[in-house]
Amino acid sequence: MPSILKGIPASPGIVVGAVHLLRWEVPEVPDSVIQSDEVEAEIERLRIAFARTVGRLRNVRDRARRVAGSAEAGIFEVQISIVEDPELRGGVEDAIRQHFSAERAFDVVMLEWRDHFGRSPHATLRERVSDLIDVHIRVLTVLMGLPDHDPLDLPRGANAILVTHDLTPSLTLQLDRECIAAIATDAGTRTSHVAILARSLDLPAVVGLLDATVRLRSGEEVILDGTAGTIATRPTSAEKTVAAALSRQQQAETEALSHLAGEEAISRDGERVTLLANVDLPDEAEHAAQSGAEGVGLMRTEFLVVGRAAMPDEDQQYAAYAGVVRAFGNKPVIIRTFDVGGDKLPIGGYPEEPNPFLGWRAIRMCLDQPELFKTQLRALLRVAMLGDVRINLPLIVSVDEVRQARVLIAEAAAELAARGVPHRADVPVGVMIETPAAAVLAESLARDVSFFSIGTNDLVQYTLAVDRGHAGLASRYTPLHPAVLRLIRMTVEVANRHGIEVGVCGEMASEPIMAFALLGLGIRQLSVNPNSLMRVKLIVRGMRASEATAAADAALAASTAAEAELILRERLVAEVPSELLHA
Repeated sequence: MPSILKGIPASPGIVVGAVHLLRWEVPEVPDSVIQSDEVEAEIERLRIAFARTVGRLRNVRDRARRVAGSAEAGIFEVQISIVEDPELRGGVEDAIRQHFSAERAFDVVMLEWRDHFGRSPHATLRERVSDLIDVHIRVLTVLMGLPDHDPLDLPRGANAILVTHDLTPSLTLQLDRECIAAIATDAGTRTSHVAILARSLDLPAVVGLLDATVRLRSGEEVILDGTAGTIATRPTSAEKTVAAALSRQQQAETEALSHLAGEEAISRDGERVTLLANVDLPDEAEHAAQSGAEGVGLMRTEFLVVGRAAMPDEDQQYAAYAGVVRAFGNKPVIIRTFDVGGDKLPIGGYPEEPNPFLGWRAIRMCLDQPELFKTQLRALLRVAMLGDVRINLPLIVSVDEVRQARVLIAEAAAELAARGVPHRADVPVGVMIETPAAAVLAESLARDVSFFSIGTNDLVQYTLAVDRGHAGLASRYTPLHPAVLRLIRMTVEVANRHGIEVGVCGEMASEPIMAFALLGLGIRQLSVNPNSLMRVKLIVRGMRASEATAAADAALAASTAAEAELILRERLVAEVPSELLHA
């Protein structure tokens, strides 16, 4: 009997494919002892497992180097060095000589290492914990004869649906769009890291499934609908035929919108809207530029940090930024400084916090580590020689933070000048408006910055006190809540009074009803996922800005998010022909 698993729609598209179940967790190791005459055989078994793990890691490293570059592949070099560490090997062999089986001895020693490294006061040692977990999983998988579920195992054209609890940095580096057709996770919400990644890779995805890794089996055929947020198990032939037809229809509709790439985003009553692209990874830049984007409204730089064994140096960062800037020529490229923290964590080196979204993250981390921050700032000032680069500061809650950042920018410029390195010292600096504090303080901030970027993902989270990564609270994460709409309108009014640009770069801008609301609130610059750009342009060209304003005014007066959404939906349907909304 077919059944439906219901999750959260994260990235649109329909895929009929086989489940590739990835349980990336340390397996349970049974208590087992060996006899004295079995010790040498167990030590040999350990050595073989280590050798096979190193071989495996070298393959993974080489593929990551081809796909993501040498810097990102460095995470696997670290893991190879751990497996080859004589101290680790000696410790496990000693435990085997105490009559533990090879897997039990390795498990015990690795648990001790993880505890020791995790408690270290030195960040460089804490940074190894995530690597230790990966090594722990890999070696035990070999020793216990378990299936190796790495995405790397899949053949090209496998059309697999990757099902896992969540995507870790090391797993993300191994994703191959030639064999992975869709993603499904137990964890996550529409604005979590995995959802944003799926949209940037143009992979259909469903997140927040809670127990998909328990309910699904590797190899079973399912239908994943990233638009509806569902996975249908045991589909009939007729259901598969319908799903395949819908998938082809969606593809055709997307291709039909491509003619809009060269058209301007102008409403029916003559209001011009600037449509920019969000860029998560440098290799998306060419696609974003070709999609008709008028620049980059948000280049996330966390890809340089998340999942890496070491922080990128100045030249590595310069190369990553330069590729994006060159792809867009003289068009604006707004680059956000490291917004690390919350659900975007580097490997270790980060304090464990009960409330990471309220903790040491983004601008706080950068200001507390000025040398790390200035490395990024020097790379940004250098790349500004190539085009219209602008610096965006995340999670600002006070004018003092902006001024401290400006001091470090000036120091970075002076250091480059002392080295004789070409750079621009006058790069425009803006701030992310993503907390109620920033919105309320906008009047003061406007005197110190060149532009505002409203980050709706976090603004909704902090305004409503709802963790945007918490699948169980997804229904309470309501971007059209009147409180959120009022903060956006307030920010727009301040920006207009001071004559500075204001745009929206959160996921809210990519949804038709929400884009309609934002335009009604006075936003004239939207930065969206490149794959959503044509659809948003279609909405802009099909509506009147005056009607969007009237709809937003009515939504602002609503008492609840549901009431505001109903008002906006009814006005949008009346304003824009339904065939455009679903095109």
